[in-house]
Parts: sequence; structure tokens; C-alpha cells
Amino acid sequence: MSSEVYFTSMKTKRGESLLKKFEHLIIRAGLLETIAPKDLVGIKLHFGEQGNLAYVRPQFLRRVVEQVKQKGGRPFLTDANTLYAGSRSNAVDHLETAIENGFDYSVVGAPLVIADGLNGKDYVSVPVNLKHFNEVKIGSAAVQADVILAVTHFKGHEATGFGGTLKNLGMGLGSRAGKQQQHSDLLPEINEETCIACGKCAKWCPANAIVVEGKAKISQDKCIGCGECTVTCPVRAIAINWKTEADIIQEKIAEYTMGVLKDKVGKAGFITFVTNVSPLCDCCGWNDVPIVADIGILASKDPIAIDQAAVDLVNQAHGDPHSELGERHAEHDKFRVLFPDVDWTIQLSYGEKIGLGSRKYKLIQVG
Repeated sequence: MSSEVYFTSMKTKRGESLLKKFEHLIIRAGLLETIAPKDLVGIKLHFGEQGNLAYVRPQFLRRVVEQVKQKGGRPFLTDANTLYAGSRSNAVDHLETAIENGFDYSVVGAPLVIADGLNGKDYVSVPVNLKHFNEVKIGSAAVQADVILAVTHFKGHEATGFGGTLKNLGMGLGSRAGKQQQHSDLLPEINEETCIACGKCAKWCPANAIVVEGKAKISQDKCIGCGECTVTCPVRAIAINWKTEADIIQEKIAEYTMGVLKDKVGKAGFITFVTNVSPLCDCCGWNDVPIVADIGILASKDPIAIDQAAVDLVNQAHGDPHSELGERHAEHDKFRVLFPDVDWTIQLSYGEKIGLGSRKYKLIQVG
């Protein structure tokens, strides 16, 4: 059976605001039907790393907040702390970064709550009894919320091919310990011939596992497998070295997503911005040329269907030869061009298998 995925393009008529189109999309998709008066509504998003400008604009979040309030809900914007040593690894830095990026109460109209607390230790162990985990460690604010609305920026990702709704929820709302569990099959490897000993990887490493003595070196005993050094290196001297199959991290993310949504049956909705489709994750301290032009916004009650629809829309679009796609911009599977060793379909097929949703969908045009 096909799931419904609603879509609106970035095209507007004269005198018509994209923000109004966005509101209409949310209503048509029925996402507000999940909200009862006085429900605590966690709006999950990525606040953006310092230096990265690809995240969803706060003005769109304001419209989500206003719609939630009209239904009598009590909205808050949320994300969990990062594993790597960026500008969001604890609640103080995380909140400061969010406010600097425009997610202040005066702009979005709702408080900001870091889901796993001050230092990432405020989580709930949620039983899932699946292939990789019997239980998963989810930020407590997400578990305690009555409703979850995920607002996702769709982009490429070095470990999973693309980052969509599953990545936003599973990895995003996992506590710091939960994120480490999901990354535990990933270890970086340095090509010393390429390394320029700039030290950026060592500065970014949360485990102090990298030292630079002529060339960068990684202590495998200290490395926690977060993999962020792989995207931090300016000369691509650090590659992912999988301890087991590269597919496992995608399956783990799906299991964590199951933990997030376990008690949210009928109380969750998903919005995806297929805009600024950058080749790498928003956790980088920069964003590169988008691989395709802005496509539009999706909304659904099915997290698998909305991710599949986003992938399909990107792959059907014209690739930008000035992006990381380069001379291969005309190839159909753009994420395989970016990350040839990653089979991005695993997260969707496994998520479907464990009951998160369906890869079959009906795309419904709005506006």
C-alpha cells in the first residue's frame, strides 16, 4: 500500500509567499491532526553548525510553531548534543549556536530544549528488541514529548549516502552515548602521503585520539568512531575504514528511529526541505555548492516514504557540474556518485522491514 507524500515546489505566484504555501502544505498533509490541546510538541531540527548556512531557515520553523499553537499544542524546538567537538557538543554551546543562527525565541516563537540535557547524559533507554539493539538511548525531551514533528534538511552524507528524516531522528535524537553506539563500526584511516599536517582533524576530535607529529596519526584505542575527521580534512586524507559492513550504521539509525517513534504512533509528522542539497552533512562547519537546484518541500506521516520521495526527486533533477558531482553530474544516482562505496538504500529497506513505513508512495502536488 502506498503512503501519501505531499509536495510543493519553490515556485510562487506574484503576491504569494512561500511561507503561506508551506503552511498550506502542512495542513493538507494532515500533520496538525496529531496534536491535541496541551500536547508537548517537540519540533526536531538541526540548528546548524557554526559556519554552515544550509540549514532550514528559522522563518519556516516560526510557521510550524504558529500552526501548533493554533491547535492548542505547546511547541518547543529540539535537537540532541553532538558526539564530535564542534559548536553543539553541550547544551550551552548548542543553544548559543542555535541563537546565533537565528533560532531565538523572538524569531521562532518557541523555547529551545536540548533533548539530552547539559552534557548529553539526560536520556531514556527505550526497548526496541531489534537486530543490533535491545534498547536505544534517546534524549529524554524527545521521549517525554507527546508529539514529534521532524523538520529535515535533505543533503548528502559520507556514511549513509544521504541524510534525511531517518538520520534526523535516529542519529539526531540519540544521546551522545547513543550516537557513539551507532558509529561504533566506523573507524577513520589516514593516508600519510596526502596528509598536510594542518591539525584540523585533531582539533575536531572529541576523544583526543589524533596527534600531529609530522603527519596526523589516529590512536585506534582512543578513537570512538564518530567519523567527523573524515569530512574535516581539507585534502581528503582521511577515509572511512569500516570494522564490519558499511551497511550496519544505516540499520542502527533505523533502529534508533524506531526508538524515537515507538510511543508516537499517530503522534508524529515529517517535513523535508529538498533545498540547498549540499554534498555533506550540516554538522560540517561549512556548506558546499548544492548538487541540484532547490526542488521543494515534502510533508508526510511516513518517514520511509518521505525519504524515498526526496531521493527520487534529487535523482530526477539536473545535477550541477559545478558541485561535487563534477563531470558525472548527468548520472542518475547522484549519491552513489558522491559516495560510491555507500548503498544508501539500506536504511530505507531495513526501515521498511522493521515497520517504520513504506518505500511505496503517492506524490501529491500542493499549490
